[in-house]
Amino acid sequence: MLQNMPLPKNSVARPTTGVHVLQLPFRPPYDFEAVLGFLAPRAFAGLEHVDETGYERTFGTSAEPGWLRVTRDPITPNTLRAELHGLSSAGMADAERRLRTMFDLDADPRVIGRDLARDPLLAPLVKQRPDTRVPGSWNGFEVAVRTVLGQQVSVKAARTFAARLIEAHGVPLATPHPSGLNRFFPSPETLATAPLRAIGLTGARAASLNSMAQAVADGCVSFDPGQSLEVFLASWIALPGIGDWTAQYLAMRALHHPDAFPAGDLVLRKAASNGMDTLLTIPALRARAKDWSPWRSYAVIHLWQTAAVQAV
Repeated sequence: MLQNMPLPKNSVARPTTGVHVLQLPFRPPYDFEAVLGFLAPRAFAGLEHVDETGYERTFGTSAEPGWLRVTRDPITPNTLRAELHGLSSAGMADAERRLRTMFDLDADPRVIGRDLARDPLLAPLVKQRPDTRVPGSWNGFEVAVRTVLGQQVSVKAARTFAARLIEAHGVPLATPHPSGLNRFFPSPETLATAPLRAIGLTGARAASLNSMAQAVADGCVSFDPGQSLEVFLASWIALPGIGDWTAQYLAMRALHHPDAFPAGDLVLRKAASNGMDTLLTIPALRARAKDWSPWRSYAVIHLWQTAAVQAV
């Protein structure tokens, strides 16, 4: 199994020479560029790189460090191509599962769009973007860390904290990649005791991130896709500094649940108000969104995309 576990302190990961190519088919339509656009501002500098045509990242263990790049397949229609360097054959199945989840390749956009289009608010959005997907993650713990870093701060500040965290606590790659990849993500055990105030976090935010990492390390919370949405949300909300919005967002991206719904999100509430003078309350939005089940996560992406376009 591939895991983003760091090497021991002061060790250096050395990539192997093995290269594997995965072809990852999907049901059209599929807006790969929109997924890249979502991932780009949320990428960890040094760990991930996103450009207009693809996504790159480091991955692996001390035994099998490596990196990958995902692009559209230039020959086969309705297929993504993943080139994985430094991966053993035994890790192929796990890598494929992670990538299919991360890029939401198993969704059926026609079924999802048909159901959401029954709502007059969402119908024009679905018609405009029938290829919308919910971007997932290669590693749920990474998303959890990035989300806590971004609580109540600007996007610019969150990027700064993320870059500092990777620089301070990530495991260095012996030979940096030309696109800037030079670190592996730190383990939950590492971040559970890391002095995170040193990267600029407040005491409360640092303590929240430490305790969250410890909970992941201890197995008190997990990203097991077999658990129910209710169990997942309850376990995360029980952690200090983790509220409903954070838990729902993690359910969308780390658990990759199709029906998560962060009703407290201000941008979402504004978009769902659809020009009304009064902003929808959280209870009112939850009531309205009942009809969007079991695809509320996709409704969220549609509304966020609309808000982003209107803000340009």
